[in-house]
Amino acid sequence: MENKKTSTFSCAMIWFGAAVSIAEIITGTYFAPLGFAKGLTAIVIGHVIGCTLLFFAGYIGGLSQKSSMETTKYSFGIIGSKFFALLNIIQLIGWTGIMIYDGALAVNEIFDKGKWIWCLVIGALIIVWVLIGIKNIAKINVVAMSLLFALTLVLFKIILAGDNNASPTLSENISFGAAIELAVAMPLSWLPLISDYTKDSQKPFKATLVSSITYGLTSTWMYVIGMGAAIFTGEGDIAKIAVKAGVGIVGLIIIIISTVSTTFLDAVSVGISLKTIIPKENEKLTGIATTIIGTIGAIIFNMDNISNFLYFIGSVFAPMIAILIADFFVIKNDSSEKKIDIPKLIIWLIGFIFYRLFMKIDFVLGCSLIDMIFSFLIYVIFAKIKTLKK
Repeated sequence: MENKKTSTFSCAMIWFGAAVSIAEIITGTYFAPLGFAKGLTAIVIGHVIGCTLLFFAGYIGGLSQKSSMETTKYSFGIIGSKFFALLNIIQLIGWTGIMIYDGALAVNEIFDKGKWIWCLVIGALIIVWVLIGIKNIAKINVVAMSLLFALTLVLFKIILAGDNNASPTLSENISFGAAIELAVAMPLSWLPLISDYTKDSQKPFKATLVSSITYGLTSTWMYVIGMGAAIFTGEGDIAKIAVKAGVGIVGLIIIIISTVSTTFLDAVSVGISLKTIIPKENEKLTGIATTIIGTIGAIIFNMDNISNFLYFIGSVFAPMIAILIADFFVIKNDSSEKKIDIPKLIIWLIGFIFYRLFMKIDFVLGCSLIDMIFSFLIYVIFAKIKTLKK
């Protein structure tokens, strides 16, 4: 059985591929109004917070050998885990559509054949990745991601060679706290997926640590590329930068491969999450269906601004992981055999509401960290009081 386990190197390559994403670069452009130094600080702080949470979520899955949504049974019971699996499926389908949409728009800037055509091309390639499968894709990803990393270096050199006095095209301002929250939100959006891959790892701690660090460093790099593009070239569109620099083919390769290698993780994880609700469903067929739905959505709907989507993900999964971490590592209370653990779901709901309300306060460290601490403490206090009453 050992040869069926995922190696630490394979985990690293999976999460390197997840981070090399046009969506991450685009999100990075939002940081431009802060300036490079302040923007970089917000990006780093946000990724440290987000990737710490990513590590704990993945390590729980690695130790228990359960998928991300299966681990939620530990805190919320069988019905509770189905509830979070459904929320995760919704966000994954949303991500699939957003990634295909962003990729198609960017590629169309380089080769104007029509956005819908590029949506179909990217969607078809994602389906090929899904059919190949996670464990069989490792060697392809080694080649593809090595190439992508080299190409991002080229792109970054182009960005730095731009006009340092150029004015960013983005007109919206962003506070330091809101910027940190946007940096936290991206790794947080992967939180309900990481255990889908660490559960099969040979060495859970090492694989989870390497996955979190690899994703954090690469995602930070992607954010910096986006921010640098907006600050140093006065252009927030990566595809237009590639066109101006005369490297259209390079830009095309970056956008298509990064979009496919990232989005297939979302499509595959829909199947894994759906197993929590329908145990006998076929993961690959579900991944294909997810890609088709995402492709149709990318063709029909406008998905230009994803900040509200990222904040929604944070409000759902920050209190959820806080309660799960408290249960698994501190309280050690297992609700897996219960149908539903209503008190914990109520505490999650309080955390969800707190996040939405706290968003309106411009706190310097954003709201995910505070919401995590708030939800964690409420649950630990509740659990201790419950124990004393016994």
